[in-house]
Amino acid sequence: MAYTYTTLKTAIQDYVQSTETTFVSQLPRFILNAEERILKECQLDVFRKSSQGTASSGNQYLSKPSDFLSQNSLSVIKDSAKEFLLYKQATALQDYTPNPATTGTPLYYADWDEATFLLAPTPDTAFTMELHYFYRPQSITATADGTSWLGTNAELALLYGALVEAYTFLKGEPDLLGLYNQRFQESLQWLKNLGEGLQTRDQYRYDRVRRGTA
Repeated sequence: MAYTYTTLKTAIQDYVQSTETTFVSQLPRFILNAEERILKECQLDVFRKSSQGTASSGNQYLSKPSDFLSQNSLSVIKDSAKEFLLYKQATALQDYTPNPATTGTPLYYADWDEATFLLAPTPDTAFTMELHYFYRPQSITATADGTSWLGTNAELALLYGALVEAYTFLKGEPDLLGLYNQRFQESLQWLKNLGEGLQTRDQYRYDRVRRGTA
């Protein structure tokens, strides 16, 4: 069954049999934590998008979109053509261009912090950049109608992920906590298998999820 925010909160309380005030006040946090775990472990096409921005001349940093979760690819657009940057660790970029005053067309990028990419070399002009990335959708706790893609299509993973958080908060019996976690992992695996089946297609080099290498 699909869950709305209201029915999900009710289900969590029914499973753990608690209506204690402090516990109930933490229900949104349990659900948010479960959503975050699902989104980071199951990267599905439904949570992919692209965004264009401008890299400023002389500035080695590029801001990430506000809903950014993880990168897929980053390219610089020159003469209407896309040149894809290679993802590296920040230390590799700093070794490549130890002096940020070294400028040119960016060849590499890295995560600098939660809100920023690091580019190397530093852009020597204002380049248009295109980012393909996995995004963090609006939480079921915040949507106007109390529904979400996860609540409708990944209801078991969302329920059992929230139950793991809730029962950990309650310091519940280890055996039952282990059962909830097992069900959560099984639901994640089902979701991953579903995603792999739906996303099977020929993939160009930069269409795959990119993982950092030094």
